[in-house]
Order: sequence, then structure tokens, then C-alpha cells
Amino acid sequence: MLAALRPSPASKLGFVALTALLFYPTTLPSFAGPAQTLPAGASGDEIERFCTNIQDPARDRRYALQRRQLVDLQADIDKRIKLLEEKRAEYEDWLKRRDDFVAKATDGVVEIYSKMKPDGAAPQMTDMPSDLAAAILMKLQPKQSSLILSEMDAKVAANLTRIMAAAARKTDPS
Repeated sequence: MLAALRPSPASKLGFVALTALLFYPTTLPSFAGPAQTLPAGASGDEIERFCTNIQDPARDRRYALQRRQLVDLQADIDKRIKLLEEKRAEYEDWLKRRDDFVAKATDGVVEIYSKMKPDGAAPQMTDMPSDLAAAILMKLQPKQSSLILSEMDAKVAANLTRIMAAAARKTDPS
């Protein structure tokens, strides 16, 4: 019973020929040589010769398609690498600016402001550049910083707090 269900070699050849006709145009691309067509009343031998004749051009066409896909994938990978490099450069620039920001508040200046009374330090910090004032406040003890901020104008204190929060958020690894 199973032997009756097995395809014969002739039916396999017919399937290959039918597949070739369905999936490959009857006229092959220019790189495959002259156009080949299968006659309407072709016999098994003719079909076999036809399939044998188009085997190499079909393989070449598959290789060309795969090559085109690989080139497209390589272009996509190159584009993504470029984006990653841009992000890395952006991050390095941000890190340099942050380091410069923190370096502005040297230990000596911080020491001076840590010994000042909050009502005396607040007006001076209000008049200096916001990034410098925020850097100094970040290096002071939290209690000292909060006392100085409470002596400042509310808008100035809020701006300095926003700068300090942004700097702290960027350095937090979690």
C-alpha cells in the first residue's frame, strides 16, 4: 500500500518542472543567457533537459538575490553603528560638561561657603551663575544647602534645585 503512495521518478521530475515553471519566469534574466521557453507538448526527456538547462541560471539568480539581501543588511548594520557612535559621542560630551560643572565648585570655595551663615551666603549665590551656585550647593552638607536655599528668592532656589536634581539624576546608575 505504501509503495503505491510513493511518487515515481517521472512524477518527481514533473513536479520539479512544474515548480520551475511556477517560480521562475519562462524567460530568464539577461545574465542567464538567451530566453528559454518550454514547448507546449514537451515530453519527459524535454522537460528533464529544460530543468537541467535552467539549473545554473536559477542558482545564479538565487545567489544574486542573497547577495542583494546581504548588501542591504550590511547597509542597515552600518547605519545602526553610525547611530551608536553618535550617541556615544553625545554621551561623552554630556559627561565632559558634567565634569566641568562639578569641577567649578572647588573644595576651597565649598569650604568658604560651608563656614558662612545662610543669610549671608544666599544673596551671594543668587548673584553668581546658576551652574556654579548649584555645584557649590551640591558639595555642601545637605543641612547647610537647605538653609541657604531657604534664604533665597523662591524662583532662584527652584532653579538651583532643578539644576541639582538634573545633575543627580544623570549620575544615578539605577
